[in-house]
Amino acid sequence: MKKLSIILILIILISSCNEKTTSELKLVSKKPNIVLIMSDDQGWGDLSISGNSNLKTPNIDALKTNGASFENFYVQPVCSPTRAELLTGRYATRSGVYSTSEGGERMNTDETTIAEILKQAGYNTAAYGKWHNGMQPPYHPNARGFDDYYGFTSGHWGNYFSPMLEHNGKIVKGKGFLVDDLTDHGLNFIDKNKTTPFFLYLPYNTPHGPMQVPDEYWNNFKDKDLKMKYHGDEKEDINYSKAALAMVENIDYNVGRLTKKLKELKLEENTIIIYLSDNGPNGYRWNGGMKGKKGSTDEGGVRTPFFIQWRDSIIPGTKINTIAGAIDILPTIAKLTGAKLTTNKPLDGIDLSPLIFNCNKKTEDRVIINHWSTKTSVRTQRYRLDHENRLFDMVNDHGQTTDISLSNQQLTDSLIKIKFNWLSETLKFSNESDNRAITLGHPDFEYTQIPARDGIPHGNIKRSNRWPNCSFFTNWKSKKDFITWDVEVLADGIFEVELYYTMKSETPSFEIELSHGEQSLSSKITESHDPPLIGMENDRVNRTQSYVKDFKPQVLGNINLKKGRNLLTLKANEIKGENGIDVRLLMFKRVD
Repeated sequence: MKKLSIILILIILISSCNEKTTSELKLVSKKPNIVLIMSDDQGWGDLSISGNSNLKTPNIDALKTNGASFENFYVQPVCSPTRAELLTGRYATRSGVYSTSEGGERMNTDETTIAEILKQAGYNTAAYGKWHNGMQPPYHPNARGFDDYYGFTSGHWGNYFSPMLEHNGKIVKGKGFLVDDLTDHGLNFIDKNKTTPFFLYLPYNTPHGPMQVPDEYWNNFKDKDLKMKYHGDEKEDINYSKAALAMVENIDYNVGRLTKKLKELKLEENTIIIYLSDNGPNGYRWNGGMKGKKGSTDEGGVRTPFFIQWRDSIIPGTKINTIAGAIDILPTIAKLTGAKLTTNKPLDGIDLSPLIFNCNKKTEDRVIINHWSTKTSVRTQRYRLDHENRLFDMVNDHGQTTDISLSNQQLTDSLIKIKFNWLSETLKFSNESDNRAITLGHPDFEYTQIPARDGIPHGNIKRSNRWPNCSFFTNWKSKKDFITWDVEVLADGIFEVELYYTMKSETPSFEIELSHGEQSLSSKITESHDPPLIGMENDRVNRTQSYVKDFKPQVLGNINLKKGRNLLTLKANEIKGENGIDVRLLMFKRVD
């Protein structure tokens, strides 16, 4: 195996140095497996190998020690844009991603994903974790190249201990702590595919809030004096930092489980492992003195660890200072696997393999753009132009303390021009311009979820939390109250409809009507179900996200939907009692 791997690397190096195309790359070895791990809201500094003595991350650190690390690697300031760029090799602003909820997180359906490319190359594909690039097919991961999907497709989740999840569109119940559960599925996938090439994508959900972590990790931090703290004037929430670091240590444990499994199955030499985070830290904590956190286009909000290990192929301890980003992951994986790089749209990213293998080829000067909401910054190899057009020397001033734009006016002006050209070229959608409906009833998929997250409440009805991703609708008081969703049915069909609800015992019955265009369905809910809110019992710090409930499913009946776009409306025909129901989601199952 070692000789075959070396032969493969030599071919890649020759191809890279001679600037041959991917189609000219002839693989003579077994295609390497890919394990791509991405944490959620972990800062660059949340690793012991970054110099943080507050925690221990030996298994993640080993990926850097045993492989290559990009010391200047950039993602976007928040979750869904980074995920879209990783999957497509293109800036998220090109693909319709402009938000983290209510449809703005979706990648356009004409984008090509790395999973689709690898499937065409003969790989079995799976994603387990937080998707955050669209829930309903054709945006769902099963419609974007992944054979198997388990996790949640929203931007955040309300409970990390045995929560409601989905498996290939069907609602299921998780087992244990969520990151452990996702890793269990990853280990099973590796076992099942040990004799065939596979692509395993593990987008973990931590250390994103709510700040929940098992006792064995929290106990390492709850009474600990953090020696390394945030350097700036903003106030650090110490308990929040402790919870985040405890969650990262849990991730490290699970990375260790994955690398151990690969060793046991003798797959380590034929498996490429990649590790990164999706944005900067979700709080002010130690991050190497960089400015900014999650949501910021400054260095601390967008710089992430990026490690790539391929035993006996990548020289251990390789460090690459050249700037790179999430947009480079797709072309790099395609090159390393020999997969044919066929995409519907031109890529923004480049193949990093010449840098990984220390090829003598010199890379061209480039910039990396970081954008979120109304803020855009430009990173060159040495400088960063921030969202206010201030210029910083990132080699000598990585904390961005001294604006040098006045003494470098020509450079500043050129980067401002690059910024505005990029915005005019790539910015496709916004809250005001996005006319994409919620899709329902894709003919190739059995299930479609229509969650409260995507709906609009009317009358007394309220959302359980200002952040919609894991929310539910509550405070249904009268027949004048109703909920609507802007829904496009993609193909005619008969669908069984299941409602996930709660209802107080003092409400004897609730007669409900669901309609879309001229089609409607009426049903009566008579069984009360009034569970308590949950989540706070596992929170280490107060949360900003919605608490959740154990919602009860009830089949409302079948509805015959016609292709077309209309408001999907859920209303009450009769309410007996003073309260209506709380609504978490509607599940449509194609039965024709």
